[in-house]
Amino acid sequence: MAQQDTEHEQAQDEGVLPVDDEGFVIDTEDAGEREEARCARGTARPITVVGNPVLHKECRDVTVFDEELDRLIDDMFASQRAAEGVGLAANQIGVDLKVFVYDCGDDEGVRHVGAVCNPVLRELPADQRRLDDSNEGCLSVPTAYAETPRTDYAEVTGQDARGNPVRIRGNGYFARCLQHETDHLYGYLYIDRLSKRDRKDALRQMAEGTARYATVPNA
Repeated sequence: MAQQDTEHEQAQDEGVLPVDDEGFVIDTEDAGEREEARCARGTARPITVVGNPVLHKECRDVTVFDEELDRLIDDMFASQRAAEGVGLAANQIGVDLKVFVYDCGDDEGVRHVGAVCNPVLRELPADQRRLDDSNEGCLSVPTAYAETPRTDYAEVTGQDARGNPVRIRGNGYFARCLQHETDHLYGYLYIDRLSKRDRKDALRQMAEGTARYATVPNA
């Protein structure tokens, strides 16, 4: 019991990240060490795939910031690593809660690691809406990829694992990750942003491929 309490306190401390002069979280500091600690405590779970009901509805807000939430975040990091992903939402391991984790590089190759509860994307002014239509994939649509327009800069507000308010920003690939994972928690997959033809092609790619990680069979 005492050891569990100590591990929980350590996990909570890891959830408190410094902020810069503009109030944005500095999620690059000790990124590898923080991700390693979460994975060491967590257990990888299988990934839900398109068609599973939990992926197609808005998730519940996180209202309790406790040891159970910390264990979930640990498991999410372990699951993300096992699947070789750069971001993972709770409903991708079957949990109906608004929380996502990420371990993602930006276009400068800088590694960002963190967890966000109850994320909300900031609506960008028109002069900041520069679209990038790079290929995008999803652990819940394994082996499929499609060009998906996203803004090349994103800001997310939410809460950390202790319930403290956080602001996160990213550019390029990391901006795409923030948008992709926030979408998940409101019931949208990237294929929902595609034309009917491109969505059909993505589902064909998935049907013809084989996931390299454990998935949850749809009933």
